[in-house]
Amino acid sequence: MTESPEQQPAARGRFRRLRPKSALPHWWPLPACILLGTASGLSYGLLAPTEYSATSYAMVAADKGVDPAAALGYAQSYGRLATSEATLVYARGAAGEPVRELRTHVRSETSPDSPMIAITGTSENRRRAADIANAVTEAVVVSSGHVAKDTGVKLLKFSHAVPSAQPVSPSVPLGTAVGASAGGLIGGLVLLVRPRPGHRGVPAQVPAPVQAGGPLPADERELVR
Repeated sequence: MTESPEQQPAARGRFRRLRPKSALPHWWPLPACILLGTASGLSYGLLAPTEYSATSYAMVAADKGVDPAAALGYAQSYGRLATSEATLVYARGAAGEPVRELRTHVRSETSPDSPMIAITGTSENRRRAADIANAVTEAVVVSSGHVAKDTGVKLLKFSHAVPSAQPVSPSVPLGTAVGASAGGLIGGLVLLVRPRPGHRGVPAQVPAPVQAGGPLPADERELVR
């Protein structure tokens, strides 16, 4: 039995009422992402290896008759030289590590306002981290001394690196907080791009077909006349 056009909307309404609703609220991705991020941050804080760092400082000093501003430029150059292949080859004996490993455990930093170079060594052993920083700093100082007469500046060791008492690797509370924050951010983005229920596009209204012999709409009757 075929339903009439008047009966079809009522049937569709009954079908929508009988259709089961989702048991989860539409904002469920937010707490799920926060929970997943918290678990990831906690796992990283518990399983990540402990890492220590130690920093040694060197300072560039200009000789008499040399523009003091030149020390800033040479500090930038020696800062880049600290992680070069030649410096690491010279420092590998005192650091106790091969060049390949030493390259991943040392970094240098300079300031545009001060002729100071900070050389930081990292390792799972606190004493090894200090040894790496001191060995690389000593290598840069010795290398700069070979050309001191030509450059007019001297690189002096300003402070000695000492073993750190606290690790620099993320702690369990910090890792958990960072993971929860990242999960909340991802969950919020998912809610922004996820379509909300009940905001779907309105279907196009298609007029019902006119049965043969039935009355025509008013506008079409006027055209026929």
